Amino acid sequence: MAYPTVELSSVRKTFGPTVALGGANLTAYAGEVHAIIGGNGSGKSTLAKVISGVLIPDSGQVSILGKSATSPYEARKLGISNVFQEVLVADECSVLDNLYLGADSLTGASMNREDKEAKAGALMRELLGFDVDLSTLVGELPLSIKQWITIARALLTDPKVLILDESSAALDFESTERLFRKMRQLKARGASILIVTHRIAELVRIADRATVLRDGVDVGRLSKSEITEARILELIAGPEREKTLQDQPLPARQSDAALLRVFDAKVWSDSLRFNFTLYPGEVVGVTGLDGQGQADFVRAVAGIQPLEAGEMTVVRDGKATVISDLTSARDNDVSYVSGDRKKEGIFANLSIFENMMMPVYKEYRAGGILNLINRTKLSPVFEWEAGKLAVKMGDRQNLITSLSGGNQQKVLIARSFAEKPVVLVLNDPARGIDIGAKLDLYRNLKVFAARGNAVLFLSSEIEEFLNLCTRVHVFRNGSISADFEPPYDGHVILNAMFGRKATARMPGEPANQNADKTDSAAAASHVPRFEDGRPVPRVVNFQKEREVTEMAATPSFKLHAPDIAPGGIIPARFTEDSKTSPRLIWSGAPEGTRSFALSITDPDLPEAFNFPRSFAHWLVTNIPANIRELPEGASGGQGLPQGAVEFNSDFVTFKIPGFGRGYGGPWPPDREHRYFFTLYALKADRLDLPADADLTAFAAAVMPVSIDAASFVAVYGPAKQSLPG
Repeated sequence: MAYPTVELSSVRKTFGPTVALGGANLTAYAGEVHAIIGGNGSGKSTLAKVISGVLIPDSGQVSILGKSATSPYEARKLGISNVFQEVLVADECSVLDNLYLGADSLTGASMNREDKEAKAGALMRELLGFDVDLSTLVGELPLSIKQWITIARALLTDPKVLILDESSAALDFESTERLFRKMRQLKARGASILIVTHRIAELVRIADRATVLRDGVDVGRLSKSEITEARILELIAGPEREKTLQDQPLPARQSDAALLRVFDAKVWSDSLRFNFTLYPGEVVGVTGLDGQGQADFVRAVAGIQPLEAGEMTVVRDGKATVISDLTSARDNDVSYVSGDRKKEGIFANLSIFENMMMPVYKEYRAGGILNLINRTKLSPVFEWEAGKLAVKMGDRQNLITSLSGGNQQKVLIARSFAEKPVVLVLNDPARGIDIGAKLDLYRNLKVFAARGNAVLFLSSEIEEFLNLCTRVHVFRNGSISADFEPPYDGHVILNAMFGRKATARMPGEPANQNADKTDSAAAASHVPRFEDGRPVPRVVNFQKEREVTEMAATPSFKLHAPDIAPGGIIPARFTEDSKTSPRLIWSGAPEGTRSFALSITDPDLPEAFNFPRSFAHWLVTNIPANIRELPEGASGGQGLPQGAVEFNSDFVTFKIPGFGRGYGGPWPPDREHRYFFTLYALKADRLDLPADADLTAFAAAVMPVSIDAASFVAVYGPAKQSLPG
């Protein structure tokens, strides 16, 4: 029978006048994943720090396995490990030293180095899926591996209570799945795992029970069956706020007289040209996979960085004014909010009031020789803007860093509203804010647009567009590749981001027996068309079409196959029993590249294969740094550059006859599979791998020396014929 491991009763914690916890209660049991849920400033992180001994409560009872910790050291001795959202590593130290940071005392080590290496190496291999050189300096590794190091550091202590505070923030979907697998193993051993996350979809899948906080007090305790998005939203935001948003119509264009025009634009030197127009009353969504140009576009619209080509104008009273920099944008009532509040938003040494009101000081001067600010007139403006977004704070003169991250973001959004812009440009503004705060933001954006203004809204979360946007643009390769109008389907928008057909299935989605096997014809207008009940994007006509063949270095590292469209079907001459590798071209190699490595992998292998990783179809290393193309049929022939080395495909691993070293074409046995074409730019001249190296060994050698990677996805399947043997 499960027994309680963590018990908090009426815990109160204040920071000056700010009440972080106002009498919170929580009980977690052995062998469960317990989610701590709440809005920004609700006390989630404070509660986690109280449990782990980082903070001492002002009052209330805290019991961890029948005892309490008054310091992180005592918490560690009790078997508590806390992994924070911040990636806390020492860049100048090795992976091994980081993994055992804090484990050794001043008088001696916890175990000898050989034992440390064996234990740490095995755990990192389990978490990453490949070996990592434990002597590598952590500063040379990508962010995702640094995050794994902080998680592994906690796991190496064999915790009885593991606290994960937004610890999956730097992990992608596949990495998060590996973390969940490890969490289930800990559960089976009787550990308690407490997770704090804004990713509601994650906790719905992994959490056994949940405690919901609001304003520092627990307002709900949910069992497994009660942990649903609707129930969580109701407890965090309240049913009234959700209903209010759903009852509001989508923003609509109020006039054909444009507010902002972008003509013949290029955001990169080698991207295609496009046009864009923003009209009064609109909230226009912009999205795309990371690094596809959408962030460059919205920053250019806000005047933060220039377009590579083209012209941008704001139209006011029938007069068009060119926007060329931040000053001209602000002078013409274009305001910008960044999702990166630490780098591009807050002034950490200033108060909440100063951070919000600084841009409008000029409008509220008292006059006179000293040119003083009239705070009497500013106060109602501050109260109004802070109230609209429900900013949770103490005294307005407290430093902005006294607020939670989400409330800091609300202050930045309120600051832009206070400027009374005509065009509001938002660059992932809802990053790090809770669902209730998002609903407040959406409601205010709709009101703002209804007054004849317009919003350009970039988001990495497709769900944010569904009840908010007048239209949505998808960026690929630096240009607008598809447009959508309501009703929206998140699945179809996601497929457009990958360059795939509207009806293409995602991994794990059942096949649609009625799906059209042919590509849909291009739509000529904005009138939504439907394919199997889903709205399809209209094809965007570019000003200038051209094949990407230029090899000059560009600001963006790109990989391209002239015969395979991104997201398209792989031609038959490159598949199944054909050993002909496709032509590949790349450009924009990052500075410092000394060689390239190439992989083509299939992540959609059927479960019946019982294979723990992706299936490798082609692995190549030691491609010289001056090479920018592999010709068709390069594998196994004269087209492979001198010095390049090929390895066995996984057809060899499965002992399928007819295959050996080099390219093995796609041959999916069951259904349509995705194939990831990835080129790695490396800071090493060559990699020394054994002749029988597989994908695991390849990744372990490539990742620590990788500067950047370029990739695209194509699809193929089901197979036309059965696998031999």
